[in-house]
Amino acid sequence: MLFDLQSVSFAYPGRPPVFNALTRTLPAGLTLLRGPSGCGKSTLLKLLAGFLPPDSGRVLTAAGTPPDAEFQRLRVGFVFQQFNLLPLATVRRNLELAGNLAGLSSQAIATAADHWLAHLDLMALADVRAETLSGGQLQRAALARALLKNPDVLLLDEPTSGLDDAHVARIDALLADWLATGRSAVVSTHDPRLRPARVSAEWRFPLES
Repeated sequence: MLFDLQSVSFAYPGRPPVFNALTRTLPAGLTLLRGPSGCGKSTLLKLLAGFLPPDSGRVLTAAGTPPDAEFQRLRVGFVFQQFNLLPLATVRRNLELAGNLAGLSSQAIATAADHWLAHLDLMALADVRAETLSGGQLQRAALARALLKNPDVLLLDEPTSGLDDAHVARIDALLADWLATGRSAVVSTHDPRLRPARVSAEWRFPLES
């Protein structure tokens, strides 16, 4: 078990509920969340990470505890649709700050940054400010930042939007390598090109409670 949702309800102020007493378990491995925009996929990812608290019910991690600040800092790597990179900082500096927050040593940060910058075809952009990047480049930089601290679980919100076919294939391969190490990921997508080989569960949205 990766996450356990126990009668989780959530609504944004003044809007109908996104989830109403949702009770489900996400298995370890890879779970794909598929469905159109606006159906709750991003909200679910933020609930799993603890960035949004449920209005009622409980979200529990594999440790049997709610996702807290330590879980966010050390155990989960999150890629937002909006990327949330610091626009005036370079790509490398964005990665370094993520490593600092996770308590990694300077050497570990430098080694991991070089690895993921190269792996995601970003080395030539390492010293470029994030505000100058294209959408696809920002997407890959945000993924590199999430991977840098070597988290137990990845929560990826539309990780292939804005990417060409070659980079979608690279994300497929990256997920396969990630899962082969025994770690897990939950991926929100409506991109039919993203078809990882090893999928533990696939949830179709909108969800029924």
